Amino acid sequence: MCNLLDRHDHGVIAAPGWVRLALEGRVGLEYGATLAARPLLNLAAKGDGHPVLVFPGLTAGDVTTRPLRGYLERLGYASYGWLQGINLGPRQEVIARCRARVIELRRAHKRRVSLIGWSLGGVYAREVAKEVPDDVRLVVTLGSPFTGHPKATNAWRLYEFLAGHKIGAPEIHEPLREPPPVPTTSIYSRSDGVVAWQCSLEREGPRTESIEVEASHLGMGLNPFVFYAIADRLAQPENAWKPFDRRGLRRLFYRDSRRRRSH
Repeated sequence: MCNLLDRHDHGVIAAPGWVRLALEGRVGLEYGATLAARPLLNLAAKGDGHPVLVFPGLTAGDVTTRPLRGYLERLGYASYGWLQGINLGPRQEVIARCRARVIELRRAHKRRVSLIGWSLGGVYAREVAKEVPDDVRLVVTLGSPFTGHPKATNAWRLYEFLAGHKIGAPEIHEPLREPPPVPTTSIYSRSDGVVAWQCSLEREGPRTESIEVEASHLGMGLNPFVFYAIADRLAQPENAWKPFDRRGLRRLFYRDSRRRRSH
């Protein structure tokens, strides 16, 4: 499970080891912390009512994104699930339905749609944004493996089984590294026990960024620090995107993602 798989900009990348994988068991504590922090989280900047579409991770469905979508509704956004049942991996018809869902929400609200994707769902969000950028306001991914080696995760065997194709084909995975042409934020954790954190580092640019949090992979969409960061990103005025501001008390909870990137 810890085989060295890829040498990338940040050194040799391996799938997370047993210790980090075992720490995925803290997901219950993360959700408990979010419930306890609800009064503080509700003080985040209020939404402007624009639509937000949330994509679940592999083998997950809309029920797993309900806490996040409920939080966004309380802030004033029109949040939606993907309505495709359990995510069993990318297929042509799945991506087509994701694209159609974005277009549908854009027409219904007459406003561009923000896309949030958890793990594999973040890969969907990025790819859909590339196909219909005029309909997308911004993209936020949570622990999504869009760069590095495709096998630098502990879920690649399950992915191959469900998706029905081998992982690592250059024609499939190389294009995933390119960020979409809209503001894009990758939220990741160095203690992620499923995806090697280096595989979630966004290419730095004028409209791209990475935000580091302390979270498990399975708890990424249930974590209070992730919730707050998402609220901060969504609250920006359209066409006035700026990188996440870590000044002040935020430095205590959001570490500098540009510090030395060792394992």
